[in-house]
Amino acid sequence: MDQLLRNIDNLVRADWLNTALSVVVILVLTALVARFITHFLRRVLNFNEEKDLPSSSIFVNIARGAVWVLGICIMLDTSFNVNVSAVIAALGVGGIAISLGFQDTISNLIGGLQVSLLRIIKPGDNIEVGSSRGVVKDVTWRHTTIKNSDGEEVIIPNSIINKTALTHLPPTNQASVPVVVVTDGAELDERAHMIERAARA
Repeated sequence: MDQLLRNIDNLVRADWLNTALSVVVILVLTALVARFITHFLRRVLNFNEEKDLPSSSIFVNIARGAVWVLGICIMLDTSFNVNVSAVIAALGVGGIAISLGFQDTISNLIGGLQVSLLRIIKPGDNIEVGSSRGVVKDVTWRHTTIKNSDGEEVIIPNSIINKTALTHLPPTNQASVPVVVVTDGAELDERAHMIERAARA
């Protein structure tokens, strides 16, 4: 019996067990914080009455990624005694080579931030980019999804939107009908009111 208690005590005091427990706790806390921030940002972006920020998923994805990177850095530093600042410095040097390989991805990410933060487009806008036209469904970190009149979803890379002429079209629920009125120039206000009343009717 004493031997069994000693074995249990040695197991509890083992370094690997403390390391595993700290890793699990930190990862669970990171997942909970990421989930909370994702839920909070979706609620703020979707139900913001002033619409200071567009309800694009790019902001949610960036926040979630930042939380996970921070959580993993804390886990490496706390559980495995890894000097995170040295790793970040090494990644900074290697980042130049990586950025050359991911030019298109970085260009799309920066383009997505530009079109979202500058409010060039936002979900619900009716736009035309090149030969594609439709209503913006979402702006992600890589592409913008629009839905055209045929119900098809068109995916346009964000870098293309930054480089191509973009046209904001009237909302899909609006139509313009040209009306020609022939008059001698008298009582223009009365004629305008008559047209408005006829249009309402």
